[in-house]
Amino acid sequence: MASRLVVKVTHGPEALERLNQAITVAATAVASGVEVSLWLTGDAVWLAVPGRAEQLTLPHAAALADLRDALLDGASVTVCGQCAARRELAPEDLFGQVTIRGAAAFVEEVMAEGTRSLVY
Repeated sequence: MASRLVVKVTHGPEALERLNQAITVAATAVASGVEVSLWLTGDAVWLAVPGRAEQLTLPHAAALADLRDALLDGASVTVCGQCAARRELAPEDLFGQVTIRGAAAFVEEVMAEGTRSLVY
């Protein structure tokens, strides 16, 4: 059985329902005691910027800001390096718990024994 879950989110506000599904699954896993690594790519990287999730609402869904906060507290949160660069985001633009890493780190995480991964 997997003891770790890696969730990669490839969509942001342009696909709000898909974004919310991914964040909800990751936060639910954290609440269930699963070790979670959340990777934000594409426009999902904006969730790592203070104040951005508060601007997004989806009917009948938990608030993205609340889910984000649960993940910042209980998961490892990573922003894709290329995605951050394309949006001119530097570490100081992100929440302090968030790291910026590249594809090699992602591959290392998903290939680790006991890990399952989901991509949204």
